[in-house]
Amino acid sequence: MTAPRRPRLVLLGTGGTIAGAGTAAEAGLSAAYRSAVVGAEALVAGVPALARLADLRAEQLLQIDSADFTDALLLRLARRVAELCARDDVDGVVITHGTDTLEESAYFLHLTVRSAKPIVLTGAMRPATALAADGPANLLHAVAVAAHPSAAGRGVLVVMNEEIHSARDVSKVHAARLDAFASPHGPLGLVAQGAPRWYRALTRPHTTGSAFDIGALDALPLVGVVASHGNMRAEIYDAWLALGARAIVHAGFGGGTVPEYLKAPLASLRARGVLLVRASRAAAGVLVRNANADDDAHGWVVTDDQNAPRARLLTALALTHTQDPLAVQQIFDCY
Repeated sequence: MTAPRRPRLVLLGTGGTIAGAGTAAEAGLSAAYRSAVVGAEALVAGVPALARLADLRAEQLLQIDSADFTDALLLRLARRVAELCARDDVDGVVITHGTDTLEESAYFLHLTVRSAKPIVLTGAMRPATALAADGPANLLHAVAVAAHPSAAGRGVLVVMNEEIHSARDVSKVHAARLDAFASPHGPLGLVAQGAPRWYRALTRPHTTGSAFDIGALDALPLVGVVASHGNMRAEIYDAWLALGARAIVHAGFGGGTVPEYLKAPLASLRARGVLLVRASRAAAGVLVRNANADDDAHGWVVTDDQNAPRARLLTALALTHTQDPLAVQQIFDCY
């Protein structure tokens, strides 16, 4: 009997803490290290058990701290993932990524790469030279998920700390702990005994069901984000307008509150064609249209349950299709 063919996966390295290392003086420390110094091939070589799971080819796409991701680099990542997923000799893609912007890259791929093949992102909270480094286990689990047939068609996934999260929901919620990633609706599943176990399914459109396609995107419209705090200044919004922003995500208090003293300046921005998208600076929760503000009268959009970083990306993608705030609202309600 012929043995079943092993899944053929590509590991795309982009840098981050999982590719970080400390000096001899920093050995054993988890906070003192240099990010993005270990290559993708070395990451694979450091986890021999990967060879039992898949035929894994390593490719170094980027070697950066994820804080250095720009929209141009994000587009480059999405194009390469789409190219790999279109190949007959590739069954899935695993991406090693810094944790600071991992959720943003994952969400963008979730919306723009039209493939049902598994696409899994992972990273690490500690560099390889730290005591109890988490990168090797996270990489092993990410490959195990990407190699499993049940992972297909579930959208882009994030595997960290033995949990499998949807790119639509997951956020980094702690600066240092190993359980730094969480989803407000819970993970889709867990990695147990080296294989995924699923407990939740995603109902919102993604990948093959998305209206957005990386193949049709040359650049993203500029969208700014302003975080709320006491004693805010309207000049911050004006600065985004001066830079050419076509929309601004207002990460408001609680339910996306806009202070009374900002309503007139923001109305002026809307009159000049800048779309305002109301999000919350809180970690979770649904924003209800016209409940906290008269969104219909102002021509504003609310983000449903999306946080400000993901709202920025969805707004930018929406603007490649429409300028109408009600149509943008429908996109947020859908995705």
